[in-house]
Formats: sequence, C-alpha cells, structure tokens
Amino acid sequence: MCSGNCAKCLGIALIPLAILCTLANILLFFPGGKVASNNDHITEEVWYFGGILGSGVLMIFPALVFLGLKNNNCCGCCGNESCGKRFAMFSSILFAAIGFAGAGYCFIISAVAINKGPKCSVLGIWMYPFKDGNYLDNKNLWNLCLQPSDIVPWHLTLFCLLLIMSGVQAVLCAIQAINGLIGTICGDCKCCGCCGGGDGPV
Repeated sequence: MCSGNCAKCLGIALIPLAILCTLANILLFFPGGKVASNNDHITEEVWYFGGILGSGVLMIFPALVFLGLKNNNCCGCCGNESCGKRFAMFSSILFAAIGFAGAGYCFIISAVAINKGPKCSVLGIWMYPFKDGNYLDNKNLWNLCLQPSDIVPWHLTLFCLLLIMSGVQAVLCAIQAINGLIGTICGDCKCCGCCGGGDGPV
C-alpha cells in the first residue's frame, strides 16, 4: 500500500474522533446534562478544553494534511525531487507530532479529571469530595454528591470517552509518524521501488 493511502486512511479516522472529542468536552459544561447555575460549579478540568483544543482543533490540522498527501502525483514523481513528495511526507511527521501532543494533552487532562472526580454540592457546599480516585471502585461514595444529579456517572463517562479517544488519536498519529518516515526515505508507492528505485509503474 502507498504511504499516501495509509495517511489518507488515518486522516479519515482522525476527523470523526476530533468531532466526538469536541462534543464530549462541550457536554461537560452541562453537569448532569443540565445548565450550571454558576460557572464555579463546573469541574475545573473542563475549562482546560482538552477535548476542544487538544483532541479537537489541534487534531484537525494533521487530519487535513494526512488527507491531502494522496493528492500528490504518486508514481509520476519518483526520482523527481522538485515534486516535493518526500518533503510532503516529511512535513506529515511534524503535523503528526502536533496531533500527538494535542491528544496527549487531552489524555492527561482526562486522566487527572477521572482521578480527581467531579465538583459537586455536598451538604450545600460545592467541593471535590473524592480523593485519588477512591470513588471509582466504591459507588456508595457517589451518594455524597447531592447536586447536580447523576454528576458522577456523567463526569466519569465523558472523561473516559475523552481518555479512550485521545489515546486512539495518539496511536494514529504515531503510526503516521512512522509511515511518514518510511515515505520520506523510500518514496510513496511500492510501484516506484524502495528508496527511489525504479522509474515508474511496472
């Protein structure tokens, strides 16, 4: 398979993940599915925009670059340095690094938020009642949060989704970094022969 084809597949996979991460982050601004009466009642990590910026906006740029790599003339540019095919594959490594950093940011924020737990009302006082993820294996502690209703499963579900999706994005970007390195060294199509060998399609 051409490295350009591989990059296109990765770009197609990244776009829906970026959209879903953005939506998950937006939903976290509505604790328990309700409009917060005060912005201070929203969990702090939500304001770091891990899903919107890290796995959302920053992921769109690599995805578009990966999608555009296949538009270059593949076999017709073998051995022709002016076409910039190898430079395009090299640039995809840089954008893959940007995407990996964005996904990593979202992954870390989500992991911290899951371990810390949601901000909720305990006997009329808004606070973080859980420590070091102690609520994850003890659902009885969830009853400490009186408001918003169902805030713990809401918080846990959305941040877990962000954690998983950002992890997948990081893996995809790492794959493209390797794919881009191969494309930089060996060219794009196997019909060209590895490392610039061959003059065109057989």
